[in-house]
Amino acid sequence: MTINIIPDTFDPQLYNSVVDHPLQSWEWGEARKATGVEILRIGEFNGSDLKKAFLMTLHNIPFTRFKIGYIPRSDIPSKALLDFLKEIALQNNLIFIKIEPYVFKSEVRNPRFARRAKFEMGSASSPYPEQSRRTNSKFKILNSKHPLFPQWTIISDISKDENKLMASLKPKTRYNINLAQKKGVYVKEESSQRGYEIFEKLYFETITRQKYKGHDVNYHRKNWEMVKGKLSRILIAYLEKEPLAAYHLFLFKNRCFYVYGGSSDKFRNSMASNLLMWESLLFAKRNGCDSFDMWGSLSKDYSHSHKWAGFTRFKEGYGGEFVEMVGSYDLVAKPVLYNLYNLAYSVREMLLKI
Repeated sequence: MTINIIPDTFDPQLYNSVVDHPLQSWEWGEARKATGVEILRIGEFNGSDLKKAFLMTLHNIPFTRFKIGYIPRSDIPSKALLDFLKEIALQNNLIFIKIEPYVFKSEVRNPRFARRAKFEMGSASSPYPEQSRRTNSKFKILNSKHPLFPQWTIISDISKDENKLMASLKPKTRYNINLAQKKGVYVKEESSQRGYEIFEKLYFETITRQKYKGHDVNYHRKNWEMVKGKLSRILIAYLEKEPLAAYHLFLFKNRCFYVYGGSSDKFRNSMASNLLMWESLLFAKRNGCDSFDMWGSLSKDYSHSHKWAGFTRFKEGYGGEFVEMVGSYDLVAKPVLYNLYNLAYSVREMLLKI
């Protein structure tokens, strides 16, 4: 097995065949480049055959010469890949590389996955034995203090027929879907520029209303331009001609991902979002998907007083299973600067809450 940087001339379809999440896809790498982010695609090869691929983005720390690497929703890196990443970190002046695998804890407990899960990156309670042990005199691996993705998500099985799928929903969710239909709400796919503009308006209205700090307009526009007609779909719920809610979905292989959503402050009692999510499940099913990932949630025993309880409860209503990821880990190259970075990050988070 050899590890190499994958060139931009590589076959995108072949690359996509060995990754399992849209944020590791070839198209997402192109989208990140379009927003000015430096990327590296790294491959594990058996001879000339690509076996695994990892997309890493490199992010400059303002007013410094240092960077941070990020590998979102990948496979679990092998020991050989970790050694390669250490060299990348040295060459690119990285303080650390954050790694957040798209691997479920339930998979790792399965003996079938045990061998690939053991690679010097974890503890007895995680897939990674000997967590926090120094891998050499300079590098060590730690649980990330600031994960970018939630530890949990909710995944719905949409392979069952529509009646069984509806029966799996929570009673209150079914009631709200029926209520929306009675009120005349309807849903259309509009994966067009017009549809995107409606989504953008509703999305930014929502994050302003909820005082949530999301990505800026340029980020969303650039990403839409690069992934439209490939990963992206836009679904919109209307009452008469008034758009009330819009979702930006990613379809990748046989799974659909609910990535972004926005809603209007008008006609809140129309339950448009409930119908929109139901129609999103059916849309994904019609387009060859057998599962639907809600992108993130609290854990299955969440507190109803938590600030995320509302959207977790909403997502839970669609009959999915709570799934826990293996975790978020930092491969640390510069320990002193890493500690300073975490301190600055914590202070910034505190100030944003004031």
